[in-house]
Amino acid sequence: MTFLNVVEIESALMGLATAYPSFCELIALPHMTYGGKRSHALKIGKVRDCPKPAVLIISGAHAREWGGPDICINFAADMLEAYSMGTGLVYGGMSYSAEEIGRIVNRVDVIVFPNINPDGREYSQTPAPAGFAMWRKNRNPESSGGDPAKIGVDVNRNYDFLWDFGTAFHPSAQAGGTLASTFPGSDLFHGKSAFSEAESLNVCWLFDRFTQISLFMDIHSYGGDILYAWGDDANQAVDPGQNFKNAAWNGKRGLDDGSTYREFISLCDWARMASLGNAVKTAIATVRGQSYPVAQAFYLPSWGSPYPTSGASSDWAFSRYFSDPRLKKVRAYAMEFNLTKTFFPTWDEMVPIIKDVDAGLVRFCLAAAPNRLLDTVGWWCRLGDLINQTIWHKVFPPELWGPYGPWGRLRNTLESAFHRIASPVIRRIKGL
Repeated sequence: MTFLNVVEIESALMGLATAYPSFCELIALPHMTYGGKRSHALKIGKVRDCPKPAVLIISGAHAREWGGPDICINFAADMLEAYSMGTGLVYGGMSYSAEEIGRIVNRVDVIVFPNINPDGREYSQTPAPAGFAMWRKNRNPESSGGDPAKIGVDVNRNYDFLWDFGTAFHPSAQAGGTLASTFPGSDLFHGKSAFSEAESLNVCWLFDRFTQISLFMDIHSYGGDILYAWGDDANQAVDPGQNFKNAAWNGKRGLDDGSTYREFISLCDWARMASLGNAVKTAIATVRGQSYPVAQAFYLPSWGSPYPTSGASSDWAFSRYFSDPRLKKVRAYAMEFNLTKTFFPTWDEMVPIIKDVDAGLVRFCLAAAPNRLLDTVGWWCRLGDLINQTIWHKVFPPELWGPYGPWGRLRNTLESAFHRIASPVIRRIKGL
């Protein structure tokens, strides 16, 4: 066996949806790629009266990162087979019970979009000279001017988060070669505008359709890292005014000097992001001992130095709530699989990597599953929505209770005070 090609990925998705119709739905994405391809995703989950929390897992943004779609297909197949058989899952030393698998499928909608850039993957998997294995971007020639070397857009620089990096970032950060590029011949070319590409638009469409998405994972390679927001600058939990929406900080982002700009995140969000990242890390390590560092995306461990980015999927997914607090807050991550620094492991090397990452993905999905059965009861959910939408959001509009509003600032102040008191106690307890 070897890595799946584009046709095989689509066939696998259709086959799984056909084999498990009562708890698996094939989703046709609306935006056709430049090459005329219709992409599909799977929704895994039992139908319930109550809106369920959702998890979105994507991969394949960068064409040469071949293993991501295989990881996703295997994860979906494992989950569906285990649930249908009433069994658990075992990945090396990591195991999940049938009850845990049932909790995910019964109480969560898991959306798996394995191959968001099929044109790029097809080109990367086509032998030279017709193709090029190291291809990263999609195959949109709109900005190429007819030059084959300038075809394509980096899908993971095309999301609407500080997309205009030339305005948002300090010139020194731009010189580092990780942000993005306005040059179509660059591997980091960010396109003509945010969401100019069918591939990123399809991801956006999934967020718009599945409004209960609370967890997001974008799978890449390589390096073996688990990354959380933010990716544009170092995090800080003191000054909400230092945020990606504030134009007063344009031209100052992306430096690691600690004196200019740092991106605001509440202590609670910061702790929750790191905590889930560490839970996924533990699950991966339990399989066969592979240790994936957990870090803020700005400090990509496998890169070895600050790695500022703009227009990345995980930052955009997390930022949506900060742009519009009426939306669901999404804890968003990127994972760089494979500790060995190669885009093309052999298939024998890839098989255990799939087990590593899939064990982590099951743990990731468990974090979205409500612990209380009452949370899945239809009337209770409808009552909660009524209170939230009809009363709470009208009495307290977003400009008051949003993350940058006065109530948000008060909450952040209280969190900071609690953190200063509680942290020494927690460290002492852990040391006992």
